[in-house]
Amino acid sequence: MSISLDLTNGSLRVRNGTLGNGTICPKKMEVKACPSVMSPETKRLLPPNTETVQTKPFPIRGERANYVNSPHVIAMVGLPARGKTYISKKLSRYLNWIGINTRMFNVGEYRRHATSDYRNHDFFRADNAEAMAIRNQCAEEALEDVCNWLENGGGEVAVFDATNSTLERREKIRDVIVNKMGFKLFFVESVCDDPAIIEQNIMEVKISSPDYKNMNKDTALNDFLQRIRHYEEKYQPLDEKVESNKSFMKIYNTGEKVLVHKHEGHVQARIVYYLMNIHITPRTIYLTRHGESEQNLEGRIGGDSNLSPRGEEYARALAKYIEEQKIDGLRIWTSWLKRTIQTVGELRRAPQERWKALNEIDAGVCEEMTYSEIKKQYPDEFAARDLNKFAYRYPRGESYEDLVARLEPVIMELERQGNVLVVSHQAVLRCLLAYFLDKTADELPYLKVPLHTVIKLTPVAYGCRVEHVSLNIEAVDTHRANQRSPGFWKTNLNRL
Repeated sequence: MSISLDLTNGSLRVRNGTLGNGTICPKKMEVKACPSVMSPETKRLLPPNTETVQTKPFPIRGERANYVNSPHVIAMVGLPARGKTYISKKLSRYLNWIGINTRMFNVGEYRRHATSDYRNHDFFRADNAEAMAIRNQCAEEALEDVCNWLENGGGEVAVFDATNSTLERREKIRDVIVNKMGFKLFFVESVCDDPAIIEQNIMEVKISSPDYKNMNKDTALNDFLQRIRHYEEKYQPLDEKVESNKSFMKIYNTGEKVLVHKHEGHVQARIVYYLMNIHITPRTIYLTRHGESEQNLEGRIGGDSNLSPRGEEYARALAKYIEEQKIDGLRIWTSWLKRTIQTVGELRRAPQERWKALNEIDAGVCEEMTYSEIKKQYPDEFAARDLNKFAYRYPRGESYEDLVARLEPVIMELERQGNVLVVSHQAVLRCLLAYFLDKTADELPYLKVPLHTVIKLTPVAYGCRVEHVSLNIEAVDTHRANQRSPGFWKTNLNRL
């Protein structure tokens, strides 16, 4: 019996023989190869078609991997200047980055909106009945907005940023969120007794808040310290014996110690793990692509080529720049691909680590092709990627959404580290930048990460300070702008 595989249409031709089960075959019979029963080796031989291409279907706008089966409320707890808003913002940014629709509700903003100009700390005295009524009303309005957003606005996790410093207030929150709405509730308390951390937080954040826009620093500092004393008079920390029915975690001195009590489910477990990794130690993260590669010059994506002569020049310039910065405790991370390893070849004083997770996005069947070749050979795939670049998955390759999932361990480790130089690739660095700069899934695939440029990220109170440092070595421009012009959707959806 002779068997031939026609790779043009995936047909299996059998001549003069029997099939494996003993069935007699006629002289000529054509059997369509079914991808579901093919071996992986055979599948790789076949060209992409509607049966073999595993491109992910387009999600509804905003839809990503479903991690949340029930809406969650994360309620902060703690005295003023303990880092509650810092934690809230970082947590919201992280959850949105991994695809969980998250929004922060800051009760202080509701209070500022409800009152005229802030006068002094007397507003926060427990015996100020009029002010207390306003504060309670603001908290109730914020909680109502939380419920409306989770119930009707497509929200998955709401971060309720307030002091919530008494048992009575926390019971009210639980009654609304758990008993009335049926949502899941997790308290996060930030405990800090280190005067240096408290003073740093007050000086960096609080005295520059809208409450103190017309005060000098000394007056603002004294007023805020008095405000803290008013809260301390009524403050009741979370306690696993008194509040055994609640799920919560307590973070001491920004990560020095963590206590977790009765966390429930996947989302809360991820939140706990993330918050266990963050710290406030001053540091800088340096991001750069590899030097220009030989395949960059040819306009090809992916691959594992060597550096071009200009790429080698950049490697030398990068080493000089890093040496001049005199960075304490620097660690260097690269991907497993040659062009990143060659880029740090001149940097010998700092320890280096290779991360497979930092490899460039896998372009599947399109690896080492130019965009013009992809457009010619796979026109539908080319158009599909422009329709939704974040969710589109290359045939037998990856999407940006896949890449975010792959990079989550890298983000966790970056949050734990001090000064780090990350040498990686365009798509990978876009994902990392989107996390640090709080960019949306729509913005992420179009972030500009030019060759031969160092992106310097310095975490500050509620975000990151960004500086682009060009090392003035010419390189090709590999950025491909968003192709979705007016009328784009109509033209390409008709085509697909």
